[in-house]
Amino acid sequence: NGAPHSLTVGGYGPVSPSSTFDNGTLDGADNAKDAKGRKLHNRAYASVASCLRGCGCSGHEMKLDEGPDGRYYRDDFNDQAWACSPGTGEEHGIWMNTADQAGTIMAVMVWLLLGYSAVTITMLAKTGGIPPFLAMTYTALCCMALASHAKTTFTDPGSVPQSAVPMESVRRKIGPEGTLSMCSQCQTFKPPFSHHCRICNRCISRMDHHCPWMNNCVGAGNMKHFCLFLLYTWTCSAFSLCLLGWNYFFCATEECVFTPMLTQLVRVMTLLSTGAFLFTSSMIMNVCYGLMTGVGTIDRLKKKATNSTHESDEEPVPLEDVFGIAGYHTWLIPCDPIFADYDKVVGYSTPQRLLREQMKEDTGTVVGGDNYSYAPSYAPSYVASTAIGPRSEAPSYAQV
Repeated sequence: NGAPHSLTVGGYGPVSPSSTFDNGTLDGADNAKDAKGRKLHNRAYASVASCLRGCGCSGHEMKLDEGPDGRYYRDDFNDQAWACSPGTGEEHGIWMNTADQAGTIMAVMVWLLLGYSAVTITMLAKTGGIPPFLAMTYTALCCMALASHAKTTFTDPGSVPQSAVPMESVRRKIGPEGTLSMCSQCQTFKPPFSHHCRICNRCISRMDHHCPWMNNCVGAGNMKHFCLFLLYTWTCSAFSLCLLGWNYFFCATEECVFTPMLTQLVRVMTLLSTGAFLFTSSMIMNVCYGLMTGVGTIDRLKKKATNSTHESDEEPVPLEDVFGIAGYHTWLIPCDPIFADYDKVVGYSTPQRLLREQMKEDTGTVVGGDNYSYAPSYAPSYVASTAIGPRSEAPSYAQV
């Protein structure tokens, strides 16, 4: 099969079955030269993908195993609002919490403090107290920390839409007589491990906690960016303490002279770096504990309050459900992860996604665009029983 195409503006929407021939061309307009070019491109991509897999960058074989007869299909249809307005509602196109002024101030403080530390280290390098390449390395780490902070702040943490429906695997597990949770605030389906945030005023899938330093919740959608922010901030704190120690012990020449202002800046930065190192260390241990046990911060506090920690039966969260399957080389970059099964990660599906999936199963078409987002192929019964199945077989809902 040839490469899938999209017939809609911007690469969004399903391919029309009548417009795509068995050889993957559009309107039969491809000539022998174009076919030869496609074959060369496929061979080149196969070689690059094989090399990346050999280096540990997994997941690239999905692009070679997608399409009507493949194990994967790509669904990058944009279900989000196109409005250029900030907010946390479904009608807002830019995710940003504007209701918490204290959180906004704390998020801005993170940028100011990291910028302050970068300027202080640069001034130390200018006086000769530390080598310039170490100051450049520290500044690069600060930039990565700030980029991760921005992604955590402005990324949807996994808000549950009004159209959310339970996955077919959940419905089959509980049976037609089972009961599903429903949020009393959002009046919508409440997936497992999700919680309603009173600040964001949304239910968040696999919510860990609401972080005021991020001015956002930490959930399934931005857990990777939050982990990267903690990692880079912890590295900056440890590295800055090492640089300050280097400056203290090795800045003994006549050229290495401190101004009174720089002396005060270094003293303040020593206190900030120590506090940031201890705080991020505790947060990293907290996040690692949550991933290894499958119990988030909110759920863990609830279990402690009811003395039911020993009754936990949750499974560990796979790293691919946090960092994605695009390859190990993307794990340290604050880019959006690609999940193998998006519905499984967030704990719900939507009729729109299930309908596109049914179109894929029934007509052999693929949903595509320029960006790839993969999910395993499901049987047609998954769509039929969830999206358009008899209402009498649906489990009842209980508000929580």
